[in-house]
Amino acid sequence: MNHTLKKSLIFAVIFILLCSLVPLTLLLSSNKNSNRKRNEQNPANEEKLILGFSQIGSESAWRTRNTESIFEAAEQNNIQIIFDDAQQKQENQLKAIRSFIVYQVDVIAFVPIVEDGWDNVLQEAKDAGIPVIIVDRQINADSSLYAGFLGENGFEEGFSAANFLVNKCKNKDGPVNILELYGTENSSVVIARAEGFRSVINGDPKFKIIRTENGDFLRSRGKEIADKIIQENGGFNYKGTKIDVIYSHNDSMTLGLLDSFNNNKIAPQDFIIISIDAEQKSIDALVRGELNCVVECNPNLGPTLMKLVKEIAQGNSIAPVTYMNETIFTEDDDFSTYKPRGY
Repeated sequence: MNHTLKKSLIFAVIFILLCSLVPLTLLLSSNKNSNRKRNEQNPANEEKLILGFSQIGSESAWRTRNTESIFEAAEQNNIQIIFDDAQQKQENQLKAIRSFIVYQVDVIAFVPIVEDGWDNVLQEAKDAGIPVIIVDRQINADSSLYAGFLGENGFEEGFSAANFLVNKCKNKDGPVNILELYGTENSSVVIARAEGFRSVINGDPKFKIIRTENGDFLRSRGKEIADKIIQENGGFNYKGTKIDVIYSHNDSMTLGLLDSFNNNKIAPQDFIIISIDAEQKSIDALVRGELNCVVECNPNLGPTLMKLVKEIAQGNSIAPVTYMNETIFTEDDDFSTYKPRGY
């Protein structure tokens, strides 16, 4: 075979090989494009955002529903949650948040047990480039260390409770003696609900808070407090002074109080009882005439939280404060219009 013929055969073989590779190249390109289109058309194929979420515990039906709402909304929005139950201990939350940082989640959200003591861990999250959303309860910290707050307006809840009381007692001579049951010591919601309530009643000297008790937001503690008052005073009064009003910072403590009243054959109708949360059991008690007013604290913040998570994960800023819509239920309502609370 001469040199010219040999050279021609080599070129022919190379040409055939190149031609055979063209369909494969086009196929691979086509597959990449179709995969990209499928991902664009079906967000479920995209990489999930990861949210590290620390909840304070499960001390009430309200808190359980709050957690459920977040998980439901996360599933609907294709967001993965790494969850931690702090069991009412700040040190557990600090450990959880630091573990979220190590895991390099996309966003951190947590319900702070107390107001103070968060600056260091928030700075660590900021240094790691992980945005943080404060949920349900507010904190005392540099606002530049977190993206924003989502939750209830505790001051407004206390304000609404006091407004109901003032209107109900507008034709009543004083004094109007008040027992206040509050929750977790040094939590923002306790401080805000107390301040909102006092901002109204302090304008009228006939309203007097004669005793405050820490019930830790627990039904068992609400019952214990009422039992102790009854045992020490031979009835539900304070050192011989009649108690006219019970202002309770949450439904669990209120329901515990009603448990004690029932056991001791005390009629709740002899008092003005105001509660906050609006769990189904407290609404049922309102309908039965055992409560006079229930101020809603909306636990269903999951959908709004996931919207905020997506925003900041994309590098966008969010509002410094986002309050949930809430209402108030009173003895004057048309109870036939009430819908099931779901918690």
